[in-house]
Amino acid sequence: MTRYLLQQVLHRGPVLLLITVISFGIMHLAPGKPTDAATQFNPKVSLEARQRMEQLYGLDQPLPRQYAHWMGRLVRFDFGRSFLDDRPVTEKILERLPITLTINLWSLLLILGIAIPLGVLSAVRPNGLFDRLTTVLVFIGYSAPSFWVALLCMAWFGVTLHWLPISGIHSLDYESFGMIHRWLDTGWHLILPVGIAAFTSVAGMSRYMRSSMVDVLRQDYIRTARAKGVSERRVLFHHGLRNGLLPVITILGLSLPDLIGGSVIAETIFSIPGMGRLFYEAVMARDYPVVMALVTIGAVLTMIGNFLADAGYAVADPRIRVESRA
Repeated sequence: MTRYLLQQVLHRGPVLLLITVISFGIMHLAPGKPTDAATQFNPKVSLEARQRMEQLYGLDQPLPRQYAHWMGRLVRFDFGRSFLDDRPVTEKILERLPITLTINLWSLLLILGIAIPLGVLSAVRPNGLFDRLTTVLVFIGYSAPSFWVALLCMAWFGVTLHWLPISGIHSLDYESFGMIHRWLDTGWHLILPVGIAAFTSVAGMSRYMRSSMVDVLRQDYIRTARAKGVSERRVLFHHGLRNGLLPVITILGLSLPDLIGGSVIAETIFSIPGMGRLFYEAVMARDYPVVMALVTIGAVLTMIGNFLADAGYAVADPRIRVESRA
């Protein structure tokens, strides 16, 4: 196992380096500079002041030298300081991370709790009434833009019915609440963002689950289990579901980066100060240290997700473990 982990690190190290090089180059090729917001729209700022500001940020140096300086900080786990407010990038990320993890973890649990049973039940009788009905419903949900659905939900549940809050994660008098009341207030504010974040993903996940289960239920060992008199519930959720989860495991592994950056639309529309909104604001302001930090973290999480997906395959399907030993 140690040798395997070492091989994975050695193989993925050059890939991570290439990702950072490409991201750094593309980011600097984009029009605009971090100093534009402070200098371009202020007629009193002279050319010398602009040059001094660029020197302060190190933007007057060649790109290879800028990248070398950034990489030198990265190996020390230092992402630098933000161009906007001169705060440490790590501090800004840790400040926004909990709320984004909360939203995406709850939405992931909601997706799995709905999509897996929906896919399994649809696969029991392919092209039946239930399967056709769920197919129509999930594809309507899949084709609907999430920002449009979010605006409709805000208008209906928030403005018309006054059932749910539509902005922020706390009420105005949040500080005066007790502990339990604070938890309830935060959960009340997160109902719409979590629901919108999970809305479109349920459709895709349930279709993957259905397709996989249809193939699994046609296998010989499923027919043998039924011939032995095994209950249909056990056939579906014990014998079939384990192998049917393989595509879902792959998707879950690849969706690991979404836990910190997959809610840009929801956080922007609902004015939630999370990682997705931080990334959006950093891109718009050309805040290079923040953008590079989030891109690097996303790349690392993608690689970790691939590794966890491989490990999940081995747990779900014993044949993979046998083949790896051979």
